[in-house]
Amino acid sequence: MRIACVCLLLLSATVLSQNVNERYRKFIEQHINGKMSVNRCDEEIGLRRISKTNSNECKETNTFIRATTNIVKSICGLAGAPYERNGQLTRSLQPFDIVVCTLRNQGARQPRCQYRGQSRTRIIAIKCEQGFPVHFDGDIVHLDH
Repeated sequence: MRIACVCLLLLSATVLSQNVNERYRKFIEQHINGKMSVNRCDEEIGLRRISKTNSNECKETNTFIRATTNIVKSICGLAGAPYERNGQLTRSLQPFDIVVCTLRNQGARQPRCQYRGQSRTRIIAIKCEQGFPVHFDGDIVHLDH
């Protein structure tokens, strides 16, 4: 009986790890681009086939973080802190350069999405699982006092 329980736990851990890895890869694909510019929203979103979940509808907004995957991943460790909103998020300790792409033609579907890009410097809020970023929740206005 104990062997069966141990095997079940190992199998569960393996499945959970695969799920986190898939979500992490999707996060990278949707949100990390170190060389992103405000003029490339249409092209990048089209190339990466970013759309609303399980749909070909254009996503209202998509944010690209101008950093490497390792720097963003470090937010889930020492470079991040718990974030108040629902307690499941982590915020970066340092601001990031980001490009926010906002849909201009509401109701459009792939491949006809047209975006307006805006460059910002913001603290970012993400969801981490097992030390990996798996969801971009938003940016936080950073005010120096």
